[in-house]
Amino acid sequence: MGWNYLAIFFALSLVVCLCGFKKYVYFMSIGYGFSVAIIGVAMAVMSLCGVFEAKLVHYIQFILFVIYGIRLSGFLLIREIKNAAYRKTLQEATGDESKMPIFVKVAMWLVMGVLYTAQTAGVAFRLFNGAQSTALAWVGVAISLFGIVLEAIADKQKSAQKAERPDMVATRQLYKIVRCPNYFGEILFWTGVTVGALDILATAGQWITVIIAYILIVFIMFNGAQRLEKRQMARYGDNAEYKAYADSTPIIIPLVPIYHLNKQD
Repeated sequence: MGWNYLAIFFALSLVVCLCGFKKYVYFMSIGYGFSVAIIGVAMAVMSLCGVFEAKLVHYIQFILFVIYGIRLSGFLLIREIKNAAYRKTLQEATGDESKMPIFVKVAMWLVMGVLYTAQTAGVAFRLFNGAQSTALAWVGVAISLFGIVLEAIADKQKSAQKAERPDMVATRQLYKIVRCPNYFGEILFWTGVTVGALDILATAGQWITVIIAYILIVFIMFNGAQRLEKRQMARYGDNAEYKAYADSTPIIIPLVPIYHLNKQD
């Protein structure tokens, strides 16, 4: 059923995620994006070598994996290198790296490798099962592409607005519609990957892998939005402009009136 190929993708992800032993947050940031990218490259190379019979829709998805991963990890790297304020925030959030036992880092390394392999498994299962191009596969690609574009635009708009007003969160353009449009774009990207696999999943194991991976990434995005809101409340909680914005703008899903993920006073 192709599980041996998933083992290859898992091994590649582990190699990329070795950066997390330098700073554990890299397991979930730099290692994340580059893992998705390297898995996309591996799928493309294996298809070109005749291991899989890939169609155009598959190659487009491989390219989207590469674009998504390089853009995300590249953005995070550049932000950390160039933005002293972000480095300080990151340091405060992660604490003293030396206090984390090595076995905890090893566990995180292995868990992240499994997660990133499972997230991309929908495309892998389509290849393993020999599925042809279908309407649902193209719909999935379209959703993923929209998610990438949305996330990239949101990151660019946030950087520009923070440069203009370092003392305030981004509140204009996409951020006028939803407070975490980049997280929403991330959810859309993986929604596309999941939707594109729904008509080819052949076994209970494949269904469980794809559905659990999707639930986990959605949970991670909501958890990330919750932690971001907590930091913003600590920094801007006394700012009337911020409070008015936060109380009237959905936090992660546009038009869905969920404004806070933390308990409000």
